[in-house]
Parts: sequence; structure tokens; C-alpha cells
Amino acid sequence: MKKTTLFFVVLIAILLNSCEDVVKVDLNTAPPKLVIEASINWLKGTPGNNQIIRLSTTTDYYSNVIPKVSGATVFITNSSNAVFNFVEKPDSGEYICSDFIPIINETYILTVISNNQTYTATEILKSVAPITKIVQNNQGGFTGNSIEIKSFFNDPANEDNYYLYRYIYSSQLKSNYYVDEDTFFQGNEFFSISQNEDLKAGDKIQISHFGISKEYYNYMGVLISIAGNKNGSPFQSPPATVRGNIVNTTNFDNYPLGYFSISKVDTQNYVIQ
Repeated sequence: MKKTTLFFVVLIAILLNSCEDVVKVDLNTAPPKLVIEASINWLKGTPGNNQIIRLSTTTDYYSNVIPKVSGATVFITNSSNAVFNFVEKPDSGEYICSDFIPIINETYILTVISNNQTYTATEILKSVAPITKIVQNNQGGFTGNSIEIKSFFNDPANEDNYYLYRYIYSSQLKSNYYVDEDTFFQGNEFFSISQNEDLKAGDKIQISHFGISKEYYNYMGVLISIAGNKNGSPFQSPPATVRGNIVNTTNFDNYPLGYFSISKVDTQNYVIQ
């Protein structure tokens, strides 16, 4: 009887092991699209003159390499027709500007020329209310088992404001993103919030509040909804294409992926107690 039992245990182990083979499914590969990462962020307390824009293309599902796009012409102009050129770091797909001038409520136009295609987008630089205090609660969440962090700010009165909140954790690979509008707290003190069961004393958090446009608020809301926000990031590959504000003026149907945003940002670092 013991021999029979041992036989079946070995047989089951062999069958289970045989089920671990990786099956690679043949997938159709669409033509690559240009991806424009153009988040211009003016960090509070800095001149904001150093900025970077990254260009790449989409690739097939199984590829571990993101193709970089070199040789493009990239620049931003403002309403006074001042031109800020972004020069590529050789063969990197990273285009750098060291003389950008950020001005609150100024209108900026991005232009990217690549492979005989011209892409443009327009955004307005939005201000952000500074973070005034950070409060920790060790019995947060519905179960009371999460460490809850609230980052407070005073929303400006008599104007509509939209916010992007980002929490980066030193002990975790993924970050949390949230968007908010001040419809129900305009002119009052309010806060962003993070509830996380996996934090412990000594962990570090980088908290950033971005002032964003209504259009970027809507775009990020869709991305976050698609990605899910259980310790997730909207910059993971989404299961659906989300079009940003960048338009291909040469061939409208050949639109790029990505978004041109420009924001004032306040960043604070916090250590879990």
C-alpha cells in the first residue's frame, strides 16, 4: 500500500512538472508608434531650467529592449516666441534643455520632428499649492492595519485647480499615483493620502504634488483607471491605447503615444516612524 501511494505521488509530481513548460503565443506586431515622454516639471525651489524629453517607439510584446529614437528635432516655444531647444545626448533618445524658462500660466508649444513627421502639442504651466505638513496614522485603512500618510496643502480660493499626487516608496518597486480636483474643497485645507499595509518604520517616501491642467487631469484619470491603483503605476503598459494631446500635423492618423504636460511640483521626503 505504501508503494502504491508513493507511485501516485511520483506520478503526480511528474505531471505537475510537465505543466511548467512556457508556451509562447504568436502575436501580431503592429507598426511601431513614436512615444513622446514630455513631462516638464518645475520643482519648487529650483530655477526649472534643466528639462528632458525622451523619444522611443513601441515594440513587440516579448521584447525587453525599448527602441530609442535619435536624430529628431525637439523644441518648445512660448507665447512670446522664445525658443527652447532640446539637444540629444548622443544616441540616447534623450533630448536635454538647460535654458528653459518656466512662467506660471504661460502657454508653451512642443514641436517634435522625426522621420519627416511633425508632432505638436500645447499646454499651460500650472502652479501648485505647497505641502504644509505630513501626518502619519498607524491604524489607517478599512482594517486598521495600514500605515496612512496624509500630506496637507491649502488650496487657492477663487480658481479651479487640478492635482496629480505621486507616492514613491523606497521599499517597493511600484509607485502610487492619484488625480484630484478642488470642486469640493476649493479655498480650504486639504490633503493627498496613501494607505499601505507593507510599510514599516524606517521606510522612506517621496511625496510629490503636481499642479496640472484639466486636460491632463482627465488623461491621467483614464490611465490610472486602466492600470489600477493597488500599488500600481499608470506608466505600465495599458491594455488599451490612450491618446494624449500630441498631434501628428503631417499625418493625423499616425498619432504618437504620450503626453506633453508642464507643471509646478512640490516634493517632500518623509521617513516612516
